Amino acid sequence: MKATPTQRREFLKAGCAALAMIPVIALSGRAAAATNAAMRSSLKYQDKPEGDKQCSNCMHFVPGKTATANGGCKLMPGDTEISPHGYCVGWTKK
Repeated sequence: MKATPTQRREFLKAGCAALAMIPVIALSGRAAAATNAAMRSSLKYQDKPEGDKQCSNCMHFVPGKTATANGGCKLMPGDTEISPHGYCVGWTKK
């Protein structure tokens, strides 16, 4: 069976659309994991606790998908790489 010009055009359009989506998909994975370096620095964020003070028991911590997964922080907008075992000077007990 021979393809008509219309079928070929539709196939090429679909192929081009799929190719155009590759960078969008690749960048969306990177955008999901982001840090706010300026806020981390100003709040003296570290990936280890300070005594019993750690992000998992801070009122500003936004938990990740699991108890050990990285989460976010209300004080560091856009940062999705906050360790539940981390600490910063903005720590406030829940």
